[in-house]
Amino acid sequence: MMKTALLSILLLEYSAAFQPAAAPRSYATLPRRMSTTNDNDGTSTKKKSENKAMAFLRSKGRIGGAANMDFANAMGLDESPSGGSQKDTTGGTKKSKAAYVSCTASGVIDDMSDPFPFTSSGSQWLGITDRVMGGSSNGSLTRETVDGKLANVLRGNVSLVSGDNGGFIQMATDLSLDPSEDAFVNAEKYDGVEMEVYCEATGVAEKFNVHLRNPACDRQNSSYRATFEVRPGQWATVRLPWDAFEGFGPGPEVTPFVPILRRLGVVSIGEVKDV
Repeated sequence: MMKTALLSILLLEYSAAFQPAAAPRSYATLPRRMSTTNDNDGTSTKKKSENKAMAFLRSKGRIGGAANMDFANAMGLDESPSGGSQKDTTGGTKKSKAAYVSCTASGVIDDMSDPFPFTSSGSQWLGITDRVMGGSSNGSLTRETVDGKLANVLRGNVSLVSGDNGGFIQMATDLSLDPSEDAFVNAEKYDGVEMEVYCEATGVAEKFNVHLRNPACDRQNSSYRATFEVRPGQWATVRLPWDAFEGFGPGPEVTPFVPILRRLGVVSIGEVKDV
């Protein structure tokens, strides 16, 4: 069985993360499509779109005073915390909440410095498959050393049932340090996500998704998704700006993306293959 490994995952700031660099051959540098400043007249089209999206989320009670509501029943099928297997290969225990720094304060979601399955920002990794929706894919999530680096390792088989393109396996984590206070984190000061990824495959580039859930994702099949490719046998840096994410399902399909985030998943979906 093949394996796909995740070394680290960060939140990106335009000022540093998208400067020209010697990118690995397995990664095509993303164009600079983002801006953290307004147009000359002080109002940008993107900012107007984001303001409309924020107004929509407020009207739905998803941000502001109602942000603490329980969203357990609104988890997407590919974001549910059941249907997969997870192995703790370190035997570690989680530190106290006070010992962690929120991912939006540090810019780091996980650097693999804490015992598996915990992230370095105080949340927890889950291994999930499409069995939550009656599928037949299977997988596991472990912490192992890959090519000399400690990483999360996702293994499994993606199967499609009766031609349905919804088969998947994934590793996912909630992002809030304290969901009892607020289920979401505000990543508006950042410009995207960055990951160090390794894929053990058979010689061809493999496609994976990153799925994000924000307050607009109030239905079971809702998320914002971006696709990336990695070549096998070498570590690659993958950078995905916010505007690379497209809405899927009720809510996101009609709501511009706003990085008020609840959960992030790295997903193999829609294609029969070993992972």
